[in-house]
Amino acid sequence: MGSLPELTTGRLLSSWHLDVPALLLVALLGALYGWGVLRVRRRGEHWPVPRVVAFALLGLGTLVVATMSALAVYDGVLFWPAAVQNVLLDLIAPLGLALGDPLRLALSALPGPAVGPVRRAMAGRTVRLLTFPLVSTALVLGTELTVYFTPYFATALRDSWLHELMYLHLLLAGCLFVVPVLTREEALPTWCTHPVRAALVFLDGVLDAVPGIVVMTHGTLIAGAWYLRHAPSWAPDTRYDQQLGGGAMISIAELVALPFLLAVLVQWAHTERAQTRALDRRLDAELAPAVSATGAAQGQGAVTGGDGRGAELVRPWWETENGEVAERIRQRRPG
Repeated sequence: MGSLPELTTGRLLSSWHLDVPALLLVALLGALYGWGVLRVRRRGEHWPVPRVVAFALLGLGTLVVATMSALAVYDGVLFWPAAVQNVLLDLIAPLGLALGDPLRLALSALPGPAVGPVRRAMAGRTVRLLTFPLVSTALVLGTELTVYFTPYFATALRDSWLHELMYLHLLLAGCLFVVPVLTREEALPTWCTHPVRAALVFLDGVLDAVPGIVVMTHGTLIAGAWYLRHAPSWAPDTRYDQQLGGGAMISIAELVALPFLLAVLVQWAHTERAQTRALDRRLDAELAPAVSATGAAQGQGAVTGGDGRGAELVRPWWETENGEVAERIRQRRPG
C-alpha cells in the first residue's frame, strides 16, 4: 500500500487512482444509456435532458468519485473515507441512476421483439419480491450492517476482488429500493400509491441513519486490526476515525432523503396532471356528440310544437347521473 501523504483538502480533491473494474462498469452503463437516448431521439421521440444529466453526473459521476477519488485512495488507511465511499454507492449513486429512468428508456429503445421478454422479466416473481418496498428496505439496511459487523469489510480490505464485489453489492442493494419507487410502477404492489411511496421514502430516510448511528457508537473497532496496523503517523485516533465515519454516514443519509422525497412528490404531481389532462380529453370527446344530440333533439321539439318532449327523451346522461365525470361536465357547461 505504501506510505500515503497526509490527507489535506487539496489532496482530497486532487488524489485519484484508476479502478479498472469500476471504470468498465461506468463505461458500459454510460454506453448503453447513450445508445438508448440516441435510438429514441432518432425515432423523433423526446427524452428529457435533465434525466440524462442526472444519470451521467449524479449516477455515474458518484460511481467514479466513490471508486476512484481520494476516498478510494485513502480507504485502506482511514475508516471515514471508506464509510463515505460505501454510503455514496448504496444511497446517492442509485438515486442518480434512477432519476435517469433507465428502465423506461430501455423499453422505449429496444427492438419490438425484445420488449416482451424484458417486461416479463421485470414482472417476474423474483424481481417483484426483491423490489417489494419492505423487502428492498430490509436488504439495504441488512447489507450495510453486514458490511460493517461481519468479517466482510475487513476481508474486502485485504482482497481487492472482494472489495470490487462489495462495491457492486452496495450499488445493487440501493438500486433495488430506489429504482422501482421512482421509475417502475409495474414492479410495485397496487397499494403502493404515491402517498404511500412518500411515506416509505421518509421511513427509509430514518432507517438509513441507523447504520451510521451504530457505527458511531459501537464499542468495538470495525476492522480494527487492519486500521491499527496500517494507520499512518498523521492519522487521527482510530476510534475517533470511526466516529467520523459514522457521523458522515448519518449526514449523507439524511441529506439524500430530502431530494429523494422531493423526487417522489414531483413525480406524484406530474402523474396527477397527466390524469387530469386525460380526463379532460375524455370529457371533450364525450361532450361533443352529446351536445350535437341535444341540439338535434331541441330542434325536433321545435318542429313538433315546442313542447320539449323530444329533448326530454334524449336528455344528456350527465344531467341525470351523479359521479366525478358527470359533475365535471356540468361545471364545464355554461348555465
